[in-house]
Amino acid sequence: MVYPEVCKGVAWCKASAATSPDHQIMAFKSDFLSVLSERGFIHQISDETGLDDLMTKEKIVGYIGFDATATSLHAGSMVQIMLLYWMQETGHTPIALMGGGTSMVGDPSGKDESRQMMTREIIESNKLGIRAAFEPFLDFDCGRAIMADNAEWLLDLNYVEFLRNYGRHLSVNAMLARDSVKLRLEREQHLSFLEFNYMCLQAYDFVELNRRYDCRLQLGGSDQWGNIVSGVDLGRRSGTPQLFALTTPLLTTASGAKMGKTANGAVWLNSDMMGVLDFWQYWRNAEDADVGQFLKLFTTLPLDEINRLAGLEGAEVNEAKKVLATRVTAMVHGEAAALEAQRAAEETFERGGASADLPTIEVEGLANGVGILSLIVQAGFAKSNGEARRHIKGGAIKLNDQPVSDDSANIASSDLVSDGAAKLAFGKKRAVLIKPT
Repeated sequence: MVYPEVCKGVAWCKASAATSPDHQIMAFKSDFLSVLSERGFIHQISDETGLDDLMTKEKIVGYIGFDATATSLHAGSMVQIMLLYWMQETGHTPIALMGGGTSMVGDPSGKDESRQMMTREIIESNKLGIRAAFEPFLDFDCGRAIMADNAEWLLDLNYVEFLRNYGRHLSVNAMLARDSVKLRLEREQHLSFLEFNYMCLQAYDFVELNRRYDCRLQLGGSDQWGNIVSGVDLGRRSGTPQLFALTTPLLTTASGAKMGKTANGAVWLNSDMMGVLDFWQYWRNAEDADVGQFLKLFTTLPLDEINRLAGLEGAEVNEAKKVLATRVTAMVHGEAAALEAQRAAEETFERGGASADLPTIEVEGLANGVGILSLIVQAGFAKSNGEARRHIKGGAIKLNDQPVSDDSANIASSDLVSDGAAKLAFGKKRAVLIKPT
């Protein structure tokens, strides 16, 4: 089933809201916490009653910080992006905070060792890539969302003045009790003074955002709970209105894998880091048990439709996975790209075609022949020749839709059958086109 009305991101300010059935449904919902609760976003809230009362009475501002550790965000970050999206769509104002300042320090949360230090030039380059990930979700042009950067206040911060005004309110006892610090100390792993200051800077971000934008809520993953409540506490001690914290569960797949990761690395949101077809295919390959949860978290489909799709069994669950893949891809890359990715995937994997939209690898020496094991490794289907040999023995490798049984076979220019390319497939869901350089 194809959903032609796939979400168009934030186009409602820039085009008619009547073009989006999802938006028509959500227009009658204004309770942010209700939406989050129904869709499974909530893990902890510092004061649920107080936050609910505040958001019922008035529109508030809330933020999530994103450090510039790479040139793109990945699929695991979409939980946080969707939090900001739903905040916007229920009438509140989200802030996407770029960590131009905190990226120079490095968050120790969830890390066994210090992050690699980055130059200002690398951080600025990374910020440009990360900002692009928010454009389909948040409406910065019409003021429904805000883009900020903590480099504006952190890079010129007077250290002694900061210690006098805020350091006296930051409890070392509390910081030592945070999991991000305690686990490193218990394992006798190095924790630098630089990293130790990270939660101080994040706490100060919250206070500064309250001063600049009247921000009352900070959101993030559950691994950020300690850092976030440090900001709530600093705000209380330094005289801000009551601040609130909300975190989401750390998301893993049904098999326990980390969300947004594959055997070949991260599932990037930017198309220059990961092709649209590969992105679509990642969601299409979701485990059956994850489909319902992913539809709630990563799409704007109504809950009754999600429940219907999640209830499909047997071969029909594949249709639910296609809906998931197309809806998520549409939110990130646009409707046209999503539908084209679905078409290309169905042509390649269901009808045995060789779509030009498949990822392409250029290989030297095809005129003289290249070993099949080497090609499997180059395609990312295996990390070694031994692993590639096991894939062949297990019947998982196909060349031009024909099973490969000889692990000593050479692939040459004579095997390039479709537009000067050969299709190399691993299982039913992954394939690449092989072309000569």
